[in-house]
This record gives sequence, structure tokens and C-alpha cells, in this order.
Amino acid sequence: MDLGEISSMEEQLKPWDNFAEWLHCVCVVTFDLELGQALECIYPHHTELSETERANICYLSFPDSNSGCMGDTEYSFRIRKSKMTDSNKFPDLDKDCPVTLLKDTTHYYGYVFFRQVRDKALRRGYFQKSVVLLSSLPYFKFFKDIADIIAPEYFDNGEPCLEAACHDIDRWPSPIPGKALSLPLMGMVLSVRIPTKQDKPGTTIFSEKENNAQPFTYSSISEVDLMLGLGDVLPHIHLLWELVLVGQPIVVMGPSPSACAATVLSLVSSIHPLRYHCDYRPYFTIHDSEFREYTTRTQAPPPVIIGVTNPFFAKTLQHWPNIIRVDDLGSKPPIPNNSLLSVDSTRFRKTSKLKTLDPKPGVYTKYKPLLKKDKVFFKALAKEMTCGKSTRKQQSAMIRRNFLELTQSFIIPLERYLASLMPLQKNISPLKAPPTLKPFRPEDFIQTVESNGPQLTSGTKGDWIGLYKRFLLSANFDRWLHRRRAEMEAKVASLHLTAFSETDLIVWSKGKSEVELVDMVLRLQDKLRLISSKRIDLSLSSSVVEGRLQQKLQQLKQVLPSDLTGILLND
Repeated sequence: MDLGEISSMEEQLKPWDNFAEWLHCVCVVTFDLELGQALECIYPHHTELSETERANICYLSFPDSNSGCMGDTEYSFRIRKSKMTDSNKFPDLDKDCPVTLLKDTTHYYGYVFFRQVRDKALRRGYFQKSVVLLSSLPYFKFFKDIADIIAPEYFDNGEPCLEAACHDIDRWPSPIPGKALSLPLMGMVLSVRIPTKQDKPGTTIFSEKENNAQPFTYSSISEVDLMLGLGDVLPHIHLLWELVLVGQPIVVMGPSPSACAATVLSLVSSIHPLRYHCDYRPYFTIHDSEFREYTTRTQAPPPVIIGVTNPFFAKTLQHWPNIIRVDDLGSKPPIPNNSLLSVDSTRFRKTSKLKTLDPKPGVYTKYKPLLKKDKVFFKALAKEMTCGKSTRKQQSAMIRRNFLELTQSFIIPLERYLASLMPLQKNISPLKAPPTLKPFRPEDFIQTVESNGPQLTSGTKGDWIGLYKRFLLSANFDRWLHRRRAEMEAKVASLHLTAFSETDLIVWSKGKSEVELVDMVLRLQDKLRLISSKRIDLSLSSSVVEGRLQQKLQQLKQVLPSDLTGILLND
């Protein structure tokens, strides 16, 4: 779909359709002395939310009472949708979007701005209220910044500001990957560009010239501050990368929703560009609708990452195999540089010690890591942290690069083996059905790792084969393989359709029976419908291929008996 087609479709959108491309709704949650947390208003007013969704939003929009969060607190949560939603109003745009930024069809993300201040005029003695942006998009940094703009204005000036902000958002263009977007909001203009699959990870999206042109320019819409989220557990980040990669259950315990959410989102982003396909909850409470499902002892803990603040969870989840404890954000400096290379202090918990779990920040795990600590990286990070000129942003970028290199080294052998399952282009015959992909055989793949594994591209040592065996059993692998096979099958279909459009059907039709000619006409019509539906990504321009097929349809019309022509080519 070109930009002209997109613009034409956007002109046909109804009121609030543009808003729905970015947000599901904006909620205001307040504290009612009789009801507890309650929805004060939802905008737009016609927004549908189930009773379960409403209850989850109310409970997750306030920190636990034990947190003692005063002033402004920002964090995010994730809740299960009561019913699945469409991925995109323009489905073919998803093919350009990185898999980690696709709309979530099964969960909503809540971006919370909570304010608690003393107010003697109120019976409770405190003003407590949250503004929550609810969206299907995992744009963590972007929507945090949007909440930063909207919430304080609402607290100062009331609901008219909220209404004005929502009307501004309804004027925004669709979140189209690769297109520079100008987004008006409350008297300012935000410049945003949604990344594409083709963007090189870690590169700056806007040039310096463009950055100077707009005071509010977002070069990243989803990046999280890794130094902030992982600062308490820096010596163990490669162990944590393993845990996330293979889908191990992890609980993050901290004093505030902000601290838990920052760590959970850092963990999920550590395996980028792979998408974390297990469930994760940046902030989770005992009131959550999935509380029983995730805390039952009748079965093994599910493959989920949850962030909790209530001390009740320390006992309820003490049987979980992986527990991370963190301090509040900014409560103390990051781990001293000299400890980054010290002997691994991760505790492998024994069953007898579960009830006396150390409350100090750290990683408590039963998992035996398969990869060794990357000492070269930690020496470089320690040097960066001691130079005196390094910022937290630069240190986060360094950790992100290391995670990226590790994940890419892990993916390359998988992609190389997957490429061997593709049929050769010379075997794609336009007049036969498209060939199928060979099946993924784990044992065959494992054999390739010995000679063409990550050891060729990564300095990290360890049992890579053992790690692949664990990964192949995870939901992360299952969903990755499902998506990659679908992409490869679409590529084969595209090559087949392009080859078909280049075939001389007049030469082919000579000597063919009437039944064979009719069958070919029906095949042509099916292929034209396939192109029109936008369900296939063609190697050539769709208009070029469509034009060729229309021409061949007209050519076959000349060799068909006139009585059949009227029936088959009526349209």
C-alpha cells in the first residue's frame, strides 16, 4: 500500500477512528472512601470496557498502600483483553513494523501517571488520582512522555484539558512505520517516526537538523532505561538474558510499581530484536484477575515475568525458581564498578532456605546458567562507569548493544538453518503449485551449531548447544518459528506469482482442452483477488503484476469459446 492509498483510506475514517489507532481510551481513576479505587471518567465516553478490565485498571492504577509513593509516580501495567482485537486497520502495514512494536491483539498496556499529595480539605487527608493511557501499542517511552504532558494539565485544569487532548490525538495520522509524523498535542507538535524492519538497530532515527527543527522529537518510542531497570543486578545481566530467552518464570519484587515495571520492561527488551512471547506484567497485584492462575501451587509456575510490591508475594511466590529483588529507582548509586567482575554472587536457593529469602537486592535462582560471564564487556562497562564523563543514557546504550550482539549471534545460526529449508528458486514452476518448505528438525539444526554456532560471532563462551535445546522448547521459539515460516511461505507465494505473471499463456494454451483453459481462467481470477486483498507481499510492484495478469486474462478470452467467455469473464 502506498502513501496515497493510506491517505485516501484515512479520509474515510469516522470520528475517533484515528484516536483508536493510538489509544483505546484515557481513564481517570480516583479513590472513593466507600468504593476504594474507582473510575471517575473514561474518554472518549463511548469506549467499551468489560467489568474485568475496569476492575483491573482501577487496582493497577494505584500503587499498593505499603509503597508510600508521594508526589508523582509513573509506571506501566499490562492486562489481558476480554476479547481479541484486530491487529491493525491497515493490516499490510504490519509487514514493515518490527515484531516488537506490533499492536497487541490480546493485551492492553496501561501508562499510569499517579499523583498523591497532602490535602487537608479532603476527608482522607490526601489527593489521590491517576491518569491512565490505555493502548494496544507497546510504545513505552512515547506514551510515558504523552502522559507527562496530559496528566499535569488535567490535574491543574480539569476534564476540559483531557477532552481537548483526546480531540488532538484524533487528528493524528495512523502510526505508519517509516513515515515522519507530526502529532499536535495541547499547543505543541511532536515529531515521531515509527521504526521499520529495515532500520539498523541502535541508529538515530532523526538527523540533528530535524532534531533542531522540533523541540519535541522522539528518536525512540519504545526504548527503556536499562541502567535504571537493571542497575541493582548488573553482574547478572547475562544470566537474566538466558532466563528471558528460554521463557523461565521470573518474579521481580520491589518497593514501588515504578521500580518493578522498569526492571520487567528491561528484561523483556533484553532479547530484542526477538519478541518476548510469554506473558509479562510490569506491575501485578493480589486483586488482578489472573492472581489465582499465576500463584497456584498445584502446578509449576507459568512462563511469565511479573513485577510485585506487596510483601504478601514474598511468601506466596517463594516457590518460584527465579526471584529478582530491586531497590527503589534512584535510591542509591548503581553497583560499584569493582564488583562487576567479582565472583558471581547469585544465590542458588536450597529448598530449606526458601522461607528465609534474603531481602537484599539481587538475583535468587535455581537456574544453572549455560553461558559464562562476558568479562570483556564488564571491563569495558566498568571503565565507562569510572571515566567520570559517562551518562546513564550512554551506559544503557552500551548494555543494549551487548544484548543486541548476543541475541543476533544467537539468531544467526537459526536463520541460516531456516534458509536451507527454502525451496530453490529454480524449482518454483509457475504452472505447478508452489513448493512447500522443508520441516524444521531440531536434531538437524543442533548438528549445524557445532561448526556454525554463535561462537563464530560472539565472544561469550559456554554451552550454546544446551541453550538452544532449552530455547527450542520455549514459547519464544514456537512463536518465532511460526512467524518466520509464514514470512517464508509468503515469499515463495510471491516468487511463484511473479513467475506466473511472466509466463506466456498463449503458447501454453495451444493444444489445451477446454477444461484446462477454464481451470487456468479460474486460477488467474483467484490470483487477482489475492493481489487485491493485499494478503501477499510481491517482489515486484503489485500494480505491475496485476496488470500482467489482467492482460493474460484478456488474451485467454480470445481463445475461449464465446459461450464460456460471457460466463467466466462477466466481470
